[in-house]
Amino acid sequence: MNTVIQGGRLIDPANGIDAPRDLYLQQGKVLAVGEAPEGFVAEQTIDATGQVVCPGLVDLQAFLREPGQTQKGTIASESAAAAAGGVTTLCCPPQTQPVLDTPAVARLIQDRAAEAGLVRVLPLGALTKGLEGEQLANMMALKAAGCVGFSNVGAGVASAQTLLRCLEYAATHDLLVLVRPQEPSLSSGCAHDGAMAMRLGLEGIPAVAETLEVSRYLLLAEQAGARLHFGQLSCERSVKMIEEARERGQAVSCDLAVHQLLLDDGALEGFDGRFHLSPPLRSEAERAGLRAALVRGGISALCSDHQPHEASAKAAPFSVTEPGMIGLQTLLPLGLKLVEQDLLSLSEMIALLSSEPARILGLEQGQLGVGAPADICIFDPEQSWQLDELSNASIATNTPFWGQQLQGQVSHTLLAGERVYSR
Repeated sequence: MNTVIQGGRLIDPANGIDAPRDLYLQQGKVLAVGEAPEGFVAEQTIDATGQVVCPGLVDLQAFLREPGQTQKGTIASESAAAAAGGVTTLCCPPQTQPVLDTPAVARLIQDRAAEAGLVRVLPLGALTKGLEGEQLANMMALKAAGCVGFSNVGAGVASAQTLLRCLEYAATHDLLVLVRPQEPSLSSGCAHDGAMAMRLGLEGIPAVAETLEVSRYLLLAEQAGARLHFGQLSCERSVKMIEEARERGQAVSCDLAVHQLLLDDGALEGFDGRFHLSPPLRSEAERAGLRAALVRGGISALCSDHQPHEASAKAAPFSVTEPGMIGLQTLLPLGLKLVEQDLLSLSEMIALLSSEPARILGLEQGQLGVGAPADICIFDPEQSWQLDELSNASIATNTPFWGQQLQGQVSHTLLAGERVYSR
């Protein structure tokens, strides 16, 4: 279908555009920017007056729960949440049931996503069989089945020798390894190991549970020559070590879940299980350090770290609730809070949610140059709304932002030029 998006402010960081521009789409691709091609006849016109038109968001970490935990979420439901949040491409980690360590599971996830037809779902294969940290998964078979990278999702690889073999194999075949750094033996708590956890009587998770794994992976990846991406960091020192590794020429990037820049462990005061997260909310000082790293360009991308849960998983006493929050529909509004707080420009924020994660994964998405996939988010940065029973598309409701006024409302999401969400 020939489509024109008129009257919007086009922000396409990858192509250096931030100006009023019309966008012309044909056969799922961007046909032209600015001026209508000769002979172009629009079959559909979208009025974007007063709104921002940008690449569809690319989310590096979103748990979809299917297969295996459909009481928490399904590929169809969480894809609908993604589309409602302007997300057109997302990575789902291998922590499924069964584990995403075979081509059959990778194909199942992609087939279910194709049936829903709302978002590009890119599976991340398990780095080791069963996520047990003992034997290498068949990474090449998983890549052939559509996996764009490999992760142990914080499960840990106890043996340095096994981890080195994984990284050497990945380096040999130029495969991306995504690390959620978490030393399991130090991560049995439910809160940041600091003054707040001590005062509330909660078992703490020290910052070194993360930084130890960051240093371990960096050293072994340097030995192996592997490409690394560290996801969902929570500690300033982790980012500094990664920045130093980049300065030495190491191929390494990192992301943060956007809520880590806006919340700290002071939120645990009321024992509200919606603030029980993994990694945990850190101290105010750690959050300040992460915000400083964001400003100086030390953070490569932002993500939602979407983790849906059924209501009962968050209804127990804080320490035994399941960690995580939903975030696909709040990813853009929380990113806009960073713009409002003068930490980022609007273009920089959009880059961290689109072109930069696409670059990390080596995708053609995340930009709207001529010939690019017509994956598009249209939003009003001034429009306020609430995430509630009427607007929520996820099965789950586990977020501390439930019922709050959020600024930045998505009006349209297009996937390959087809409208998959409109308000």
